[in-house]
Amino acid sequence: MPELRKDPISGSWVIFSPERKIRPLFYQPAGEDTLLPENCPFCEGNEPMTPGEIYAVRHDQAEANKPGWQLRVVPNKFPALQVEGELNKRGEGFYDKMNGIGAHEVVIETSSHTNDVDNLEIEQVTHIFRAHKKRILDLQRDKRFKYIQVFKNHKAMAGATISHSHSQIVALPVIPPAIKEKINRAETHFNAKERCIFCDIIDHERVFQKRVLFENNDYIVMSPYAPRLPFELVIYPRGHSASFENTGDAALESLANIFRDTIARINKVLERPAYNLILNNSPFDFEKESNYKKCFHWHIELVPVITGTGGFELGTNSYINSTLPEEAVEILRVASGGPADVSRAKLLEKFDQNFL
Repeated sequence: MPELRKDPISGSWVIFSPERKIRPLFYQPAGEDTLLPENCPFCEGNEPMTPGEIYAVRHDQAEANKPGWQLRVVPNKFPALQVEGELNKRGEGFYDKMNGIGAHEVVIETSSHTNDVDNLEIEQVTHIFRAHKKRILDLQRDKRFKYIQVFKNHKAMAGATISHSHSQIVALPVIPPAIKEKINRAETHFNAKERCIFCDIIDHERVFQKRVLFENNDYIVMSPYAPRLPFELVIYPRGHSASFENTGDAALESLANIFRDTIARINKVLERPAYNLILNNSPFDFEKESNYKKCFHWHIELVPVITGTGGFELGTNSYINSTLPEEAVEILRVASGGPADVSRAKLLEKFDQNFL
């Protein structure tokens, strides 16, 4: 049984899941593309290598857990948390802990072993976000869960243990401190000004433009004013929305368009780097749901992994970033608007690239 233990100083809950140590070698971080398709549990034809699917997008008449699919969602074979059981919150002397109850699912985003998001059709990318939405709506019915984290680790440097394109969904029995802090700051801003802080940021950046990469009718892609890491980007819905799962089908397709375009720009400039995707969504604390709807604004963080973090970052939770956000956005703009033969060196030559 996994276990959650609370750090009394930081307030963070740490998941201890010893069962994950029994994962086979291909589940361990390794060099890229070391797993051949015939041995990859996420490839079409290898469905018996995963637990039975929870959700799938299949071709007509294709049988469940057999070939003939475009996307599958399956329970993680080696989950960090387990669905069965009770939370059993308790103390251990001065400390607090509970059973590791939750859910851990894998979204296998394509049947192709080598395709990244920028190689997929818009319909396929839309399927990915629709799968996230459907699984959130299903998981939030379980009253033991307080928060659902959707994330994607792309390549080993970003934490991926299988190179085949996939994302993950983890349902937690607690609200992570990072989300609590964002909500607290958003509530403070709303109580003072009766406005969403995220909407205010969007309005300001649309006027200022220096940190806006591009936008469409539904979404805007920008660099934060103070990004932690080089080329960090955020995708916001332009209209106020607290919960990703309330996004309609047309808006999901719009998100797929802008997300695929963003990944394509990053891949062109940074030569297909590792990256992390993190969906920041409203928690499921129904007593406070009305507050969340007013002050929180769901968003996607997209963080290329081109630098590491060290003792300073771990010790202070502050970051040293060698690239101003305005510079990063200008580089990404040139990547999309310039000639196809513009080299990476020319794109970056006017900037200090010691971080690469």
